[in-house]
Amino acid sequence: MTAPAAPAIRGVDDVIAPGYRAIAHMRRGNDVDVYDAWSEERNSRCVIKELRSDRRAHKRARARLRAEGRLLLALQHPHIVRAYELVVRPDPVLVLETLQGETVSHLISGRTRRLEASEVAHLGLHLCSAISYIHRRGYLHIDLKPSNLIAECGQVKVIDFNLARQPGRARRGIGTPRYLAPEQALARRIGPPADLWGIGVVLYEGLTGSPAFPAGVRAALDDAPAGVWPPNGGISSLRRVPGQFAQTVEACLERNPADRPDIDELTQVLTRFASG
Repeated sequence: MTAPAAPAIRGVDDVIAPGYRAIAHMRRGNDVDVYDAWSEERNSRCVIKELRSDRRAHKRARARLRAEGRLLLALQHPHIVRAYELVVRPDPVLVLETLQGETVSHLISGRTRRLEASEVAHLGLHLCSAISYIHRRGYLHIDLKPSNLIAECGQVKVIDFNLARQPGRARRGIGTPRYLAPEQALARRIGPPADLWGIGVVLYEGLTGSPAFPAGVRAALDDAPAGVWPPNGGISSLRRVPGQFAQTVEACLERNPADRPDIDELTQVLTRFASG
């Protein structure tokens, strides 16, 4: 049986929406295609997220992209990607600023030496600043991971708010399996501590160069001996890091959401170590 053809990708100079032309296809997600594009109004490049051609009739995918666009247009923060415009008809198209940096996942994997603890603390401060802001606006990100962070000229910006929701409307079990908090993986109630877990897994990977839970936290919960957490021996078994720093990052990865620090507590510790 012949496999269905992959959805078409726009070519150079194809019109994506009025005033926006494709330069190059950047990546493809489950629902969207992301393009490097040209904005005629701004006379500059931009990034465009649009629904894949095979997902344009999918109501939930359309609603998610519209919701992401409306949220980003309402957010104004130096460590959150900026949205320029949301085109809603005939199909939703989200226009974002172009970021010239690299993802934190690429930054971690592309180095021959691991990031300095002060660099990871600096990254964490920017991340805490952004997440604290969206929490005050009544939203959770719930998909924090190194590939959703862009490092640019010493600044970190959070991208991809496709799953961002208000706490009571956050769908359980969604997210990237390797980075899910236990309450997400177990389809339990999700609140701000889920984003503290997300910050923790980013900082853990920044310090050690490896994901905290490569097979996902559900497998770790099943395999960990009673009373042993994290199951891999923790940060100090992988590299030399100031004890309070390692302990605070690991505290973000506590199984019980109530046992994790809040963002203000985490920020205080990171501030101590960001100066080196």
